[in-house]
Amino acid sequence: MAHVPAAERRPQLIKAAIDFMTREGVAAGSTRAIAAELGVAQATVHYTFGTKEGLYRAVMEQLTQDLITQVEQAAPADAGFEETAGALAAALWRTVREQPASHQLLTELTHFALRTPALREALESHYRSVTEVTARLVTEAAERTGQPLAQPAETIARFFLAGFDGLTMQHLSHPDEEAERTCLQAFVSAVVAMAEGRLDLVPVPAS
Repeated sequence: MAHVPAAERRPQLIKAAIDFMTREGVAAGSTRAIAAELGVAQATVHYTFGTKEGLYRAVMEQLTQDLITQVEQAAPADAGFEETAGALAAALWRTVREQPASHQLLTELTHFALRTPALREALESHYRSVTEVTARLVTEAAERTGQPLAQPAETIARFFLAGFDGLTMQHLSHPDEEAERTCLQAFVSAVVAMAEGRLDLVPVPAS
């Protein structure tokens, strides 16, 4: 291929890596395979990202940003707190149903990063970014509607994301549209009740 500036090559390689690993899985995503996907020399990948872990980090960052952008675009500007929570959950769930391969890839990368010290920072950054955005949207909805929060916004965000992660894994592993819809509604109801102070927290013995 003709010479392409690094600033242009980087997003091309990230897209090639996402396309390849979406088809073949994270384990198959060697720098040689990613280079072949785009039709460039393996040295180009190393020059651009340094290491395979550097490439994986860039892929995680791109997938995270894509997810955040979709959530932010779905946040209603003038809805009530309950409606906002429902809209955000519906938007996220739509990405799971329409883009299951992307969520599967992000899940695989998450598990891979847990065992890869060089990617732990990227993994923490992913969850921190998603949590911060979710907490901000929760805070904005509460302030807009005059709804006092019974729990810190970050706690509500973590609860929201934990439930969503669980539903996503179930959908990828054992889909059931009717059950998933009911669980999604129950989950959003619990998030709203927690935020409004209507959810009774059961004491859990310390381990």
